Amino acid sequence: MKDFLGSLRFKILVGLMTVLLGFMIASVYTGGAAPMFSQMVSIVTTPVQRVTSSVSAGVSGFFDQFLSAGQVYEENQRLREELNAMRRQLVDYQQARHENTQLRAILGVMEDRQDLTFITADVIARDPADRFYSFTIDRGSRHGISWLDPVITADGLVGYVIEVGVNQARVATILDVSASVGAYSSTTREIGIVSGAVELAPLGHSELQFLPRESQIGVGDLILTSGGSLFPRDLIIGTVVEIGPSRHGTGLLAVIDLAAEVQNVRNVFVITSFDGQGMD
Repeated sequence: MKDFLGSLRFKILVGLMTVLLGFMIASVYTGGAAPMFSQMVSIVTTPVQRVTSSVSAGVSGFFDQFLSAGQVYEENQRLREELNAMRRQLVDYQQARHENTQLRAILGVMEDRQDLTFITADVIARDPADRFYSFTIDRGSRHGISWLDPVITADGLVGYVIEVGVNQARVATILDVSASVGAYSSTTREIGIVSGAVELAPLGHSELQFLPRESQIGVGDLILTSGGSLFPRDLIIGTVVEIGPSRHGTGLLAVIDLAAEVQNVRNVFVITSFDGQGMD
């Protein structure tokens, strides 16, 4: 008996009975052996399930992103088209507002000039080598522009057309030494010729030449066109800022500050017809 109690078999038997007793006690408190067994299995399987679930979610998310890429691209294209359409509408609106502003300005000047016909034009190019600031406009013979048509802004006379194409025309300004515009003083009614001068062009000034020595013209006098076959009468040219002897010493010369900002003009009006045009 003593040999059996000390044997290995007895120890194994005691160990098995202890394990079975533990299961039996756990079953009493948990409601059976099956839940206990399930809990033991879950202890082993739960970490594995977490890993496989994470991998599955990652793969699913990857394919979801891949499959939705086409939808995202189509949505971006639609939004881009809408944005471009809004930009075109904004450009059209700004252009219309700009043209309305131009028309209101010129109508304010010309409301009493029923003898004038004009069209609007935008400056599209300048000759950087021209010290008299000639420029090109976006209107030509197709729009009714002709050689020598006067060019003005709402502020005053700018110049005249010297070259005409189908869709554009080139304009010489009254800063040019070749310009020759009949003019008079609104104060003294004295008549002279407005032309450009090399040294005055950068200042936006021209000269009123051929004034008599006894002229009463003064600083601040308003100078207007005197009319004729090339320019209609009473277009504003500018104001007198200086008076001195002419270069030939036979009379006086008045320096005119031009009313129109000739060097930086962007939008103009071309007078296509007026009373007395081309009759000389």
